[in-house]
Amino acid sequence: MDTIEKKPSFWVALVPIVMLAIFLAIVIIIKGADALDGGSQFALILSTAVATALSMGLYGVKWEKLETAIAKNIFSSSNSILIFLFIGAIAGTWMVSGVVPTLICYGLQILHPSVFLVSACVICAVVSVVTGSSWTTCATIGVALMGIGYSNGFPEWWTAGAVVSGAYFGDKMSALSDTTVLAASTAKVPLFSHIRYMMYTTVPTFVIALLIYTVAGLCLYDSNSAISNELVDALHGVFNISPWLLVVPAFTFTLIAKKVPALLTLFLSMLAACVAMLIFQPTIVAGIGGSEVLDFKSAVTGVLTSCCNSTAIETGHDVLDSLVATRGMAGALNVIWLVLTAMCFGGVMVGSGMMDAITATLLKGVNTVTKAVSATVFSGLFFNCCTGDQFMSIILACDLNKGSFDRLGLDRRLLSRSAEDSATVTSVLIPWNTCGVVQSMVLGVPTMLFAPFCFFNIISPLMSILVAKLNYKILKVDKSGGEVNEE
Repeated sequence: MDTIEKKPSFWVALVPIVMLAIFLAIVIIIKGADALDGGSQFALILSTAVATALSMGLYGVKWEKLETAIAKNIFSSSNSILIFLFIGAIAGTWMVSGVVPTLICYGLQILHPSVFLVSACVICAVVSVVTGSSWTTCATIGVALMGIGYSNGFPEWWTAGAVVSGAYFGDKMSALSDTTVLAASTAKVPLFSHIRYMMYTTVPTFVIALLIYTVAGLCLYDSNSAISNELVDALHGVFNISPWLLVVPAFTFTLIAKKVPALLTLFLSMLAACVAMLIFQPTIVAGIGGSEVLDFKSAVTGVLTSCCNSTAIETGHDVLDSLVATRGMAGALNVIWLVLTAMCFGGVMVGSGMMDAITATLLKGVNTVTKAVSATVFSGLFFNCCTGDQFMSIILACDLNKGSFDRLGLDRRLLSRSAEDSATVTSVLIPWNTCGVVQSMVLGVPTMLFAPFCFFNIISPLMSILVAKLNYKILKVDKSGGEVNEE
């Protein structure tokens, strides 16, 4: 019998969530920044076991039902897993080819250190709006900005916070973004109406974040701690720095602008970087391939190693050695392991009915605009924690709360905006969410370290609730004509 005869209670459904929080806290306390090296994954496995035991033991859920839910959850993340691998390859090839070192050198000449943090946020916002992808923005321009920030003496968590804030502003506001299109389509709202309506909460949030980064940059910058000239000289001594290398990122962003599928874009970008490394960095490729002179064998070995495995380039500068070291596709394996275990946990929570039990309780008493928006915001954050995937969180948050919005006569644009104000931007703040782990991987900073400095992502859900509380630009359905009020 496949159906659940007795639905899980709210308090029993909370047990796996509480246990996950306890397990993760223990792992973080013991392992610190190394929590992703197996500890967090095991915490998710244990929590999945707890949820499975409760659902099968107390409510008679068949294992086959849970297994099907897990498989469905993992299938939904399969595209992301492949993207993780290609992002790892791009991190390696863009570094070895000299693309990232070139961006660092030119960036240090252009960006004044005192306004670096706010500039990094704005640059990532512009790139992300144009490309529609926070992941690509962080994996390319974001990596270069991390190097520039380090050269100017800024703490890596501040730089990562500015990069992520800018990237997710663009991801949220771009018509090319998957999350933007998904939120609008799930709530059945015209895309550009959705984007325009988000400006009421997104623009003030972004302005506040920029002000914080401006003040922080002025306070944190210390000319005595900057080592920019030293690093630029070291980079020039090892890499062939050339403006021609900028063709690779230009080619990548062109593909994105033309809406070439993400996997194909990343693959072609990786190939372009491989060609560039053979042309511009033959000595480095030969060294990685185990030879002093570039030949066919060392070229193939060097390219494959850059794409798939760890590379260590000796620059004669200890700080720079760690900065230009890469891990390739192999560096994404811990991330993939984390995603798979998170999908298992989310699958069991959904398949057992525990997720429904929790959300049904949370929606009781939603009878005002503020409560409806707050419920959507907290739903997005909750699903990001439970499912580990922002796309699933957006869908679930919209589907779960649309009844409340319709009952209160609220325009669905308010629903889609509230979902984006929470599910889209808070995903990167969750250490086991696909967004959190991928940005941690590409930026080289643990999620729990950079999350407190992602001010745009933190303020967005709060701003959504505040605007609802102030009843500012709250649109309602025009009952007489069946149309919605326009801004």
